[in-house]
Amino acid sequence: MSLPSCPSCQSEYVYQDQELLICPECGYEWNPVEVAEDEAVNVKDANGALLEEGDKVTLIKDLKVKGSSQGLKIGTKALVKRIHDKKDHQLDCKVDGAGDMFITAKYVKKA
Repeated sequence: MSLPSCPSCQSEYVYQDQELLICPECGYEWNPVEVAEDEAVNVKDANGALLEEGDKVTLIKDLKVKGSSQGLKIGTKALVKRIHDKKDHQLDCKVDGAGDMFITAKYVKKA
């Protein structure tokens, strides 16, 4: 059975002690079941609806595209490919007519 590397120091020398995994290099101990539950990212749109990968969203505001003279108009549709746990730009989307880009969740609503 292959054990995951340490989330603290990325060491590959991890061993198991009952339910816990322990890193001998930094001394970090964790329960892999609890870590898997904590990794779920909860991102909500402007209306408070929970967004998931594969959802279709609509822009609720005109947005400027950084590094381009092009802008995204209100009502533009996008498909959420991935959700990231970042402070801004949580959604990795494929936007109709503009391609792939990151969008902040507070500027979209679930379609």
